[in-house]
Amino acid sequence: MASRQGIERLTAREVQTAKADVNDGGGLSIRVPRGRDGAPSWVFRYTAPDGRRRELGLGLVEQSSTAAAGESVRLARKAAAKAREQLRDRIDPIEHGKAVRQQAQRETEAARHAAQAERTTLRRCARRYHEEHVEPVRTAKHGRQWIASIEGPPADARTPRQRSDRKLLDALLDRPIDAIEPIELLDALVPLCRATPETGSRVYQRLALVFDAAILARECRLNPALPIRRELARRVGRRERGNFAAMDWRRLPAFIERLRAAEGTAARCLEWLIVTASRTAEALGCEWCEIDLERREWRVPADRMKLREEHVVYLGERALEILAGQRELHPGARYVFPAVASEDGSAPQSNMALAMCLRRLGEGEVTVHGFRSAFSTWAAETHAATPDVVECALAHKEQDRIRRAYMRGAFIEQRRALMDQWSAFLAGGEVPASNVLPFAAKAA
Repeated sequence: MASRQGIERLTAREVQTAKADVNDGGGLSIRVPRGRDGAPSWVFRYTAPDGRRRELGLGLVEQSSTAAAGESVRLARKAAAKAREQLRDRIDPIEHGKAVRQQAQRETEAARHAAQAERTTLRRCARRYHEEHVEPVRTAKHGRQWIASIEGPPADARTPRQRSDRKLLDALLDRPIDAIEPIELLDALVPLCRATPETGSRVYQRLALVFDAAILARECRLNPALPIRRELARRVGRRERGNFAAMDWRRLPAFIERLRAAEGTAARCLEWLIVTASRTAEALGCEWCEIDLERREWRVPADRMKLREEHVVYLGERALEILAGQRELHPGARYVFPAVASEDGSAPQSNMALAMCLRRLGEGEVTVHGFRSAFSTWAAETHAATPDVVECALAHKEQDRIRRAYMRGAFIEQRRALMDQWSAFLAGGEVPASNVLPFAAKAA
């Protein structure tokens, strides 16, 4: 039977029982493979806009039932009608189909890449490094400071200057880590390093560690922090390193007298820091479990020390008096100097508490850390102890590991005597001449 253009000839029963090629009209037909290979399929024959004769496959013919065959021919005719509309618009249905599939493939690939990039942004890699390498070995406070230095303060807590200095770095944090170029990292770090050199230096060092870890995880191929080190230093300029502003040690007895008269936990913590010549974080985080009253020792654990080594502070009379007073004021507290808002003593004082205490006493130009310098200068100028003993009391780093271990064990009595002298000096007394440990004589 000859088909006529535009006339649909096949019934559902004829579609179900088709055993050979048969036309439905309008270019649509059923093609039945010869032999037993394959199943019947719908084919639409047409002349493309460029003059080529082409065949568009429209899927398999469903022959399981009359109803299924009827639905199959309906869908095939609908697809053929759509192809005719495209031809009227001079669109080749086959080429159009290819283009649609390629576009879908590109979109799928782009979505996959976007998802992958989201998993491997610099921010996410920094957080993972922080979780895996920083949190397990650092204190909770240092861990928070580590990641905060990279991500910066919350957006609503930033000053206009901070928003400007961190604008480029913020943009990099949400970029895929393997797409960050050295020049981009350089441009992002320069404003931060110029505004706050200490923070900028830490951010640079910490990002270098993050990139190294990402290389090992095969998330990026190079560390863009490495080639910019010299150029970053050149652009930022020479950094003038100065000492922390310290009080003249001769003024300390009078200052201590005023400090003792001041009320509050912050004042006692500041006095404790001075009489023990300790660092701010060590004094603030002092816990009762670190105190041995019988041996008159304060053992600061390694994880709270700058050099990650346990440090023993030998306690003078005033230090013991401070402890007795704090125990009476805060029985059962975890910290020796708990925060005011911490009713159960489970939280320490903040850094600002000590600085504010200095301001209230009219010493706002002096830094808290500067009291360690005052202690060192006092010891040197009064010949209270040899430099090795003073350095050991301050927990400064000795490069030679064997010598460092020897110094910790060899200067116990000298350090006890040194801290007793320091305590006596701060109380306004004279240092007994018999307790002075002079510098070793220099060879002629």
